[in-house]
Amino acid sequence: MTDIVEALVPGGKATAGPPLGPSLGPLGINIKQVVDDINKATKDFDGMQVPVKVIVGADKSVTLEIGIPPTAALILKELGIEKGSSEDETVGDLTIEQVLRVARMKKDAVLSYVPKKAAKEIIGTCVPMGVTIEGMSPVAAQKAIESGEIEISDEW
Repeated sequence: MTDIVEALVPGGKATAGPPLGPSLGPLGINIKQVVDDINKATKDFDGMQVPVKVIVGADKSVTLEIGIPPTAALILKELGIEKGSSEDETVGDLTIEQVLRVARMKKDAVLSYVPKKAAKEIIGTCVPMGVTIEGMSPVAAQKAIESGEIEISDEW
């Protein structure tokens, strides 16, 4: 029988305490090793909540599936701020390089297959957050990408 434990853990800082320890303890696996593996896999997401799935096989083999934090959380991390705008104000300005870095992190989760469209998808998340792109509104930045004013390669 296969057991699956799903949890949100702080990137690079999971512990054997809740939520993982109490769920993994009864499964008879090396919790410390699992936590160490999770921390190694999530170290790039320091300060963010990362979805993790621990799959324990009948033979006590462990498989980890590490999710990607939400796009908004990645944008906030790029900007070095804790939250987006709650009103009609600008809280930060991303560069195209930062947008592409987020797009690469979300590569397997976005609906787009090419960087240009993935960047536009990431920029769309900036609209309600009060984040501009290179001084432009997110909608203007998307139009600039579409018109070629902002050039983005078609290759990852």
